[in-house]
Amino acid sequence: MSSRALKKRIEQLLQERNLGQVISQLNSFPAKDLVHALFTGICREDSHVRWFAISSMGITVDRLAAQDFEEARIVMRRLLWSLNDESGGIGWGAPETMAEIMYCNRQLAEEYSHMLVSYSQEDGEEAFQDGNFLEHPLLQRGLMWGIGRLAGRHADLLLARLHQEDMRYYLTREQDPELQGLAAWASGNLLMSALKPELSNLVSGSYPISVYLDGYWREMTVGQLATEALEKIG
Repeated sequence: MSSRALKKRIEQLLQERNLGQVISQLNSFPAKDLVHALFTGICREDSHVRWFAISSMGITVDRLAAQDFEEARIVMRRLLWSLNDESGGIGWGAPETMAEIMYCNRQLAEEYSHMLVSYSQEDGEEAFQDGNFLEHPLLQRGLMWGIGRLAGRHADLLLARLHQEDMRYYLTREQDPELQGLAAWASGNLLMSALKPELSNLVSGSYPISVYLDGYWREMTVGQLATEALEKIG
């Protein structure tokens, strides 16, 4: 199958409604070929296609890593480059995709999770704070989803470098309630007890947020996400 035909077929698959069936069909294609086609999907405006592409990229790069780990590293470096000012792009979908890949592959998480953390930090004198702070609101939301997602399986890697003060910044962005809600979800997954006051301030928030996980969307409010986080922290 030509690269153009494969790309068209992947675009069709990503529009289907059952992620499990999509992944099953994608697994019949070579992982390396799929990666190139999926890169187009992770920055699509259609949220269904974009999130299914992100999920598919995680599983596909994990499969690629088992075959040729250096090729998997190349994918991660490509995502990192897309968030670099010198790339000339913006990096839509990159934080989420990096996190999903690392969620699926512990070895890649051990090598690259510090880079995901760095996008929440500015340069400074503190230990490990060689930051690459993301200023665009959409990228910040993607980062908070990514941190929350990765915390669901490899929280230890994030907590080795992520400061509670970094998360506090996002919890207090009143002008962006969606960002606050995602930060609350991530903080709960990280069990950051020092953030209870900020989370408590959000429990009455009524702003609606759709949180994606594994092919499904949970319709939540900021308040519900904050309450859930507080319950996790205990």
